[in-house]
Amino acid sequence: MSASRPSSVHAADGGGLLPTAREGRPGSREAPARPTLTLEGSLERVTYANEEAAWSVVRVVVSGSKEPITAVGNLLGVQPGESLRLTGQWVQDRKYGEQFRVVSFATVKPATLVGIEKYLGSGLVKGVGPAMARRLVEHFGLETLDIIDSKPERLAEVKGFGEKRRKLLRETWAEQRDIRQVMVFLQSHEVPASFAVKVYKQYGARAIDVVRDNPYRLAIDVYGIGFRTADRIAQSLGVPSDSPKRAEAGVLHVLREFSEDGHLYAPREKLTARTVELLDVTPPLVEAAITRLDAAEYITVEGASALAHPRPEDACEAVYLRALHVSELGVANLLKALHAWSARPLEVDVERAIAWAEGRQGLSLAPEQKEAVRQAMVSKVLVITGGPGTGKTTLVNILLSILEKKERRILLSAPTGRAAKRLGETTGREAETLHRLLEYNPRTHGFLRDRNNPLQADVLVLDEVSMVDTVLMLNVLKALPPHCQLLLVGDVDQLPSVGPGSVLQDIIASGHVPVVRLKHIFRQAQASLIITNAHRINQGELPQEPPADALADFYFIEKEEPEAILAALKTLVKERIPRRFGLHPVDEVQVLVPMNRGLIGTANLNTALQEHLNPSGEELTRGNRMFRVGDKVMQVRNNYELGVFNGDIGRVESLDREEQALVVRYDGRPVAYAWADLDELVLAYATSVHKSQGSEYPCVVLPLHTQHYTLLQRNLLYTGVTRGRKLVVLVGSRKALGIAVRNGETQKRFTRLAARLRD
Repeated sequence: MSASRPSSVHAADGGGLLPTAREGRPGSREAPARPTLTLEGSLERVTYANEEAAWSVVRVVVSGSKEPITAVGNLLGVQPGESLRLTGQWVQDRKYGEQFRVVSFATVKPATLVGIEKYLGSGLVKGVGPAMARRLVEHFGLETLDIIDSKPERLAEVKGFGEKRRKLLRETWAEQRDIRQVMVFLQSHEVPASFAVKVYKQYGARAIDVVRDNPYRLAIDVYGIGFRTADRIAQSLGVPSDSPKRAEAGVLHVLREFSEDGHLYAPREKLTARTVELLDVTPPLVEAAITRLDAAEYITVEGASALAHPRPEDACEAVYLRALHVSELGVANLLKALHAWSARPLEVDVERAIAWAEGRQGLSLAPEQKEAVRQAMVSKVLVITGGPGTGKTTLVNILLSILEKKERRILLSAPTGRAAKRLGETTGREAETLHRLLEYNPRTHGFLRDRNNPLQADVLVLDEVSMVDTVLMLNVLKALPPHCQLLLVGDVDQLPSVGPGSVLQDIIASGHVPVVRLKHIFRQAQASLIITNAHRINQGELPQEPPADALADFYFIEKEEPEAILAALKTLVKERIPRRFGLHPVDEVQVLVPMNRGLIGTANLNTALQEHLNPSGEELTRGNRMFRVGDKVMQVRNNYELGVFNGDIGRVESLDREEQALVVRYDGRPVAYAWADLDELVLAYATSVHKSQGSEYPCVVLPLHTQHYTLLQRNLLYTGVTRGRKLVVLVGSRKALGIAVRNGETQKRFTRLAARLRD
């Protein structure tokens, strides 16, 4: 495996993980290389790893040397404790000193007692921790690895090695051999070896054969491997650049990119142009691939004639991934059917019911809230939308009390765990996440609740609907019995869902169902600068600032340079906010950021805040990610088997090197991650505004700078500000704040749901 030298520091912007003194980095300058040598030693630690740049900096204890050496090059996938044979040259870096530049490497069996013990106790071998590794080496000496390899029954000679542990070790050892073969195969095609475990987990012992047959499957089946990596493997396996298979894979990849950007379809012209650019092929080749994929029902090509009343923006051929086309059609048809189905008559004098509910709760409804109650008494489907402080919660509680009085069976739900928990707290009733309500089955990757097994309910109240994407909404509608009333509650001015579609916006835009817009800000809410400023921002006005030294719930701290913003942010989170407001710096303060890259992007902020808030403790490094016990972390994709979902935040509770597990506690529930799945976790001291949807935090700190120019948008700032419950602090430049407030334009998502609902 060759290790070419990158020409620039690829992680400087995104990760803030630049090597420290005497540890080299890509792009460093050095004296002429010396002769090629081969060294053997034990990997002590991975200092830096960048999979995209195929570049690592590691420390290796070499035989015959007292001090570890620094080795640099493509060493991705190696783990502390492994014994390595490194081939390369010594180089003299002008800044970082002497380093060993690795041209190729291989893992070898450790040859010393210390090396064997460290290898077995490093966590690479499941079922063996440091203590058990010591016992094995003390008993078998230099034969330890051979015993495990060829005479595993002799492990019974060691105290504590019962049948269960021996079986686990045999399975793990055999699996490690297979994974090594996959690793060598991937490395031969310049693919990071760290993907070997995932590829093996997906395809098993057939992994290499599967990849050889169709390398493009990797981009679909293995999380973290993108199209470009799969394409590189395909090219090295001899797949021609004008291969029909490559063109089809490229079309599907570009369609998935559109869906990741929130679109349900891609206009055919845009799809063709982007695929041509990606593959560097001719348009006819791509057009032919689109036609074949449509015929094979992988995708759906739909003309404007499919709509009864197309708008100008619908006048194109829309190309959908088939599942998204089915979902959009399903949402439109089921929503229209639900709206048309006659509801069970609710015999109630609405005005008397309103007066009764007001008296019971000791309040008076605003006129628009009363109108919402009237609409709810006669509508099968109703949308209630409004910003903070406009009385959505009060209205929902009034409706619930009236409907319960009439013995309606009511279910409450929200898209995320945090949103469901908040809904339960504000209503005093049980609320569930949609996945739990619909009873997701990880074995079938589907929901148990559907048309044949509908929810037992007369009313479903669905909160935070702006977060619900098209696929999830389809599953909600499929689970509703025909007589069920659907109350959709949300803030249409917030960011749309992370997943594809603009469900709430499209339902409102269609005019197909009644919509109540709450605009009146109640007096008690007006006392909050958070609420006042959220509405000012939403109307394109700069936020108000409190008088100097006043105790308030909203502040703007002006800092012009990114370095000054970072320094102020660290001080705010760890010292000033906890001291003045009594909030916990990790559990109650959340940094929200417009984007991932840059000095004040999420990646670098998380590294900086981890060192600032949780600088020590037991830690685990996997590639370029390092987790410590006590770290605040976030799940970044839905994992139905573990029952954790994109955006869930928890704290690292423990590391188990023997079982190769990292345990994260989410709202009191421990979840154990296998080490191979740790790429589903990221540090969460700072997170994107998009990821914060549906959540509320006691305190939000939001850095703003023109570095984030492309994402300085009004709805993003509005969403970030409305996540704060007790305190919001903006830190940054007034210019960036002004740009965000003035920029009311939002990216239009390609959907046809509104048009279908109008038909």
